[in-house]
Amino acid sequence: MSSFDGTRAADEPWLDLPALEALLRERIEGFAGPLRVERFNGGQSNPTFLLVTPERRYVMRCKPGPVAQLLPTAHAVEREARVLRALAGTQVPVPQVYLLHEDEALLGRAFYVMEMLDGEVHWDPRLKTHSPAQRTALFDAMNATIAAIHSVDVDRQGLRDYGAPGNYYDRGLSRWTKQYRASEFKEAPVAAMERLIEWLPANAPPADSVQTRLLHGDFRLDNLVFERGGARVLGVLDWELSTLGDPLADFAYHALAWVAPPGPMRGLAGLDLDAAGIPQLAAYCALYEARSGLTVGKRWNFYFAYNLFRLAAIMQGVAARARQGIASSQQAVEQGALAPRVAELGWALAQKGWGA
Repeated sequence: MSSFDGTRAADEPWLDLPALEALLRERIEGFAGPLRVERFNGGQSNPTFLLVTPERRYVMRCKPGPVAQLLPTAHAVEREARVLRALAGTQVPVPQVYLLHEDEALLGRAFYVMEMLDGEVHWDPRLKTHSPAQRTALFDAMNATIAAIHSVDVDRQGLRDYGAPGNYYDRGLSRWTKQYRASEFKEAPVAAMERLIEWLPANAPPADSVQTRLLHGDFRLDNLVFERGGARVLGVLDWELSTLGDPLADFAYHALAWVAPPGPMRGLAGLDLDAAGIPQLAAYCALYEARSGLTVGKRWNFYFAYNLFRLAAIMQGVAARARQGIASSQQAVEQGALAPRVAELGWALAQKGWGA
């Protein structure tokens, strides 16, 4: 069992159970206590809790602390709730959101409560306990799901203003550079991050070549809930980084699994994909292109480097929160320590390109 699986006792001092139960009874139709709360082990950004009542179970996603303690634009649970509500009834499966509570007076942080999906999450893309046929089906479902996300009509779903205006890469590189600078560990500078900060702006795709679609921002196997024992996706989770922008960057982010090593990075590098029943990346891209109508192209070195730079900046933020004592899970220190390794892989792929 992965160390990210399961729940543990919720012993956070800020978690006022009587106040929370009273709010849920008032705001959620059919809610009836008594309420018991457990904390999910997984997740590094926004603390996630299982809310248990005699009749039903719910999930609560919170910011890791009061707004004053957080990096600018980070941990936007309000955006998560908005996009989940907007996608209800589309081809993108998402859990139902029951309430969003932005007033920090109750628990000292904003949070939302959503449906608990009765399914399973696969943390390791190698899917060691599955057969080749099962792996093929799961990867095909994952492919169909990201194509569905990138096919959402943002006007129809009320999401045209969901991303900031301007060049997607200009604003993304500016944002993640600022986030990295706000959380970098001055005593241990990361040379690869400095190289990427210089290289990426000079190698970004021309603005007029970039399409604008809905992006998940953190699309990977373990952010999907599958039906138990099957390959149907019940819901896509963790929309904190969602925005509007280049769908090819979003696709490349989850394609990193094909070039990243196994272990902490949870990659597929070195695995006999054909024997495992996992498609080669070229075949996986062709499926996505047929479903989405988009063309992946050949800018793998930039897309991979951009996503690894972004991921390293996020991990550096995790490390900063761990140093401040407000990390959202027990694995935060270990995950934060991965930032230099992730940046180094990004710089290596930037220089060597796809197939390195």
